[in-house]
Amino acid sequence: MSADALPATKDERLARRSLPRRLAGRPELGAIVGAVAVFVFFSVVADSFLQWSSFSTVLNASSTIGIMATPVALLMIGGEFDLSTGVMVTSSALISSMFSYQMTANVWVGIGVSLLATLAIGFFNGFLLVRTGLPSFIITLGTFLILQGCNLGFTKLISDTVSTKSIGDMEGFPEAQDVFASHLTIGDVDLQVTVLWWLGLVALATWILLRTRAGNWIFAVGGGKEAARAVGVPVERTKIGLYMGVAFAAWISGQHLLFNYDVIQSGEGVGNEFLYIIAAVIGGCLLTGGYGSAIGAAVGAFIFGMANKGIVYAQWSADWFKFFLGAMLLLATLLNWWVRKRAEAGA
Repeated sequence: MSADALPATKDERLARRSLPRRLAGRPELGAIVGAVAVFVFFSVVADSFLQWSSFSTVLNASSTIGIMATPVALLMIGGEFDLSTGVMVTSSALISSMFSYQMTANVWVGIGVSLLATLAIGFFNGFLLVRTGLPSFIITLGTFLILQGCNLGFTKLISDTVSTKSIGDMEGFPEAQDVFASHLTIGDVDLQVTVLWWLGLVALATWILLRTRAGNWIFAVGGGKEAARAVGVPVERTKIGLYMGVAFAAWISGQHLLFNYDVIQSGEGVGNEFLYIIAAVIGGCLLTGGYGSAIGAAVGAFIFGMANKGIVYAQWSADWFKFFLGAMLLLATLLNWWVRKRAEAGA
């Protein structure tokens, strides 16, 4: 039989996938379905949940988690964890406050010193990880304990209390407050500037993941660092950069904490690292790395905000929040697993 007589075969790699199948392959699909379910649920059980003022409160609560959940999601896509993020936020705020107060300098000097110190913490985590090969869980748990001890020890040593001194009357404070802790009022909606920081970070992270070579590197090192190294991916630089990205977001969150409340309690932030990871996992990030999205993490943070404030609007006891968050985590994880299996089976 001649070659011309052979039936034409279609290369499956070139086949166009239908829109539903493409959507089913998106990591944030499960989170979006979960967000719709949570929104409908609280819309039914809490009458005030649908008011614009309530929506702004939900967004504000979501943004404080979302700022950190975004780089944490990128780090998880790269196959790593960071358990020091919660106390790193507090460390960033403490450095800014105490340096400004003790040096009697413009608060922007303290902000700059805090940025350098926080980035150094992120670099330390990443550098130690790539040099030792130890699990990120162990390294960042050690950093968590070190920072927690330093936060309390240095604050007591310098201030004789567990909180910092007020810097509200220092030069540069009003301008810094405008940048990190101001409010935008649009009709009945009162939004914190953290919402803009959050959306900006999500947009930047999404662009990096989907439009840049660095995004390919992040997915590659999360999928398998040895295979990535074999094809020329700079594994060490990528992982260090991811940890410094987390540190940068911690600096932003720390400055918001400081300039929103003026004083900082040295024990704050413990446990928040799990909220950031939960938001990323609900958003579709795999614990094994190589899969996820910044948009999914943003949706996960929005679910957190709806659950956090929805329970208040429904006039339930706040004790139920952790139960609801845990149930949401399990349901979203199972839904993401099911969607991914269906997408792989139909690919």
